[in-house]
Amino acid sequence: MKNLHLPIIIEQDEDGFYIICCPMFKGCHTYGETVEEAMANIEEVIQMCLEETPPEELNRFIGFRELEVAGNA
Repeated sequence: MKNLHLPIIIEQDEDGFYIICCPMFKGCHTYGETVEEAMANIEEVIQMCLEETPPEELNRFIGFRELEVAGNA
């Protein structure tokens, strides 16, 4: 199998943990105390997802957009 290049989204929660997901798979997310730990964890989760979903059946990733909304300040 050839290498896949997958989009990864990284966020930081209020406790300082890094939440990471791959939108190509449904429910493919994990976390870590560091970005490096979270990346290692998501690689493991992606491997498990690939056991269930062949690459040709992956979700289609379109991209990111930014939306401006009024704040509650």
